[in-house]
Amino acid sequence: MRGAALPVLLALSVLAACGSEDETTPVACLNGPAAFTQALQSAPGQVRLTDGVPISNCLTENQSGGDLAEVGGALVEVATKLNLAARQDPGGPATVELGYLVGAAQRGSEDTSGIHSELVRRLEAAALFGPAGKPPPPPFDQAYQRGYAEGRGDG
Repeated sequence: MRGAALPVLLALSVLAACGSEDETTPVACLNGPAAFTQALQSAPGQVRLTDGVPISNCLTENQSGGDLAEVGGALVEVATKLNLAARQDPGGPATVELGYLVGAAQRGSEDTSGIHSELVRRLEAAALFGPAGKPPPPPFDQAYQRGYAEGRGDG
């Protein structure tokens, strides 16, 4: 019996090792919405969380469900608040920050095998929400795209 268990244990340890090469979520990404809000104030310039962590690094391959929920919840909360501010001042800094946030999240999700696709979809929905389904006014589009381009490039 012992001889039969050894190959099974070896196979399980190999399978466990395959998933253990994941990157851990940087601690700076787990400091809640306020950390992201503060960092985004630098947009469209270089946006960094504490320890110099870009927002895109908060979306890691094989991220644990708990970390994904924590980071995702913070990002969606920030996007929702920025959307409200952006609708009040469509060409203002909140709109640039909102675009940067979405661009950085998209950049971070590119190499994570799709585990962040739902988060990115929710961020886009929160960012582009308009009452009664109305599209945002032209100043919004221009400011959002400016932030988005910077977030995709440096986020």
